[in-house]
Amino acid sequence: MDLITHGVLGATLAATLAPSHQRRLAAAVGMVGGMLPDADTLIQSPDDVLLVLDYHRHFTHALAFAPIGALIGALLLWPLLRKYLSFPKIYLYSLAGYAVAGLLDACTSYGTHLWLPFSERKEAWNLIAVFDPLFTLLLLVPLALALRRPQRHWAPVGLTLAAAYLGLGLLQHQRAETALRDVVAARGHPAPNLVIKPTMANQVLWRTLYVHEGRLQTDAFHLGWTVRHYPGESAPLMDEAAVTRLVGDHPRRREDLERFRRFSDGLLIADSTRPGFVGDGRYSLLPTRIAPIWGLEWSADGAPAFVTRREVTPEIRQAFITMLLGR
Repeated sequence: MDLITHGVLGATLAATLAPSHQRRLAAAVGMVGGMLPDADTLIQSPDDVLLVLDYHRHFTHALAFAPIGALIGALLLWPLLRKYLSFPKIYLYSLAGYAVAGLLDACTSYGTHLWLPFSERKEAWNLIAVFDPLFTLLLLVPLALALRRPQRHWAPVGLTLAAAYLGLGLLQHQRAETALRDVVAARGHPAPNLVIKPTMANQVLWRTLYVHEGRLQTDAFHLGWTVRHYPGESAPLMDEAAVTRLVGDHPRRREDLERFRRFSDGLLIADSTRPGFVGDGRYSLLPTRIAPIWGLEWSADGAPAFVTRREVTPEIRQAFITMLLGR
């Protein structure tokens, strides 16, 4: 999720663990610990645009790395806080913030390497969008009250509300899955692998994906008191013939394309109107469309560029609001 939410969650958990006289300092340490895993975005190379994708939410987010990452945070903060907190306390609060960061990211749809070095499996539980201000506020308001009045136990209230919101996400995920399976069955499509995730900043409008006969199919569902289905688009995934046309006799192109395929869970979409562009089919500004918001674009010299396409036109904005309101 966004850096602010990570910091707020880390601060809230650390404040919950601390005695009242240490609560404010604990929150500051937990905030740093919660944001530190995203320092992986600094792993970049001008000669390899995929390097940051390879390592974002990688080893820094693994549970096994949390004790080491928390130690780094504690060592950085120790010179500033040594007069106020013992090193074991600083480490505890840093560990609280650091460890929960990977778990929170696993609740989104991006994919997080929680189990490194024991497994390369990415966790994407699809319970919450990568940006959800309501979730952040459910943590931030109780945290602010806890810092204003450290003697009161407000921080656990924030954790409880956050857990309840994620529980709502699980319930909505199950409702969307049930609705999608009904739609898939009505179409006569065998689709064992379903992707179901909330759209940005809400738990009401959900985007779903599945692959049938080499094509990616998307649908949207409004999950209010009743369920409303919005049929979506279908587009062919990149097959070996399309890959060969793109990579030609460039081994580096094929290697980069395979790396991007792993990143996008195999859902690669080519753009017939934009030769050389390959997008991540998992994401689109509208849940019913297959219009990747990011991807790779190759130039004539064979070097890829990571490009984003996030222009929200009035048409897109109105269509999203209409579906969000269940109309």
